[in-house]
Amino acid sequence: QLQACGGGLVQPGGSLRLSCVASGINFRFYGMSWYRQAPGQQRELVATVFSGGNTNYADSVKGRFTISRDNAKNAVYLQMNSLKPEDTASYYCNAKFFKSSHWGQGTQVTVSS
Repeated sequence: QLQACGGGLVQPGGSLRLSCVASGINFRFYGMSWYRQAPGQQRELVATVFSGGNTNYADSVKGRFTISRDNAKNAVYLQMNSLKPEDTASYYCNAKFFKSSHWGQGTQVTVSS
């Protein structure tokens, strides 16, 4: 089970930090990702942190977002800076290990003045 939180309403240029805590899985073996989905659009991959600590980012968020994990807390984070209106979406965390994939509920991020 994955529990995400940290979304909210923020002005353009602002920051938010999303958190996702996992239970019931051997967290340290899982690759952890954040996805987002805006209304009427497909879900897209935002960032991934692999079990070894390497990270990948979508081009649209590089330099603005940072994904990190804390294996001791079974948690993954997404620090979002310099937010833009186009970042508005529901954000979902995902845990993946080979064919095993788990999704959390979405947390809404709205960037608006």
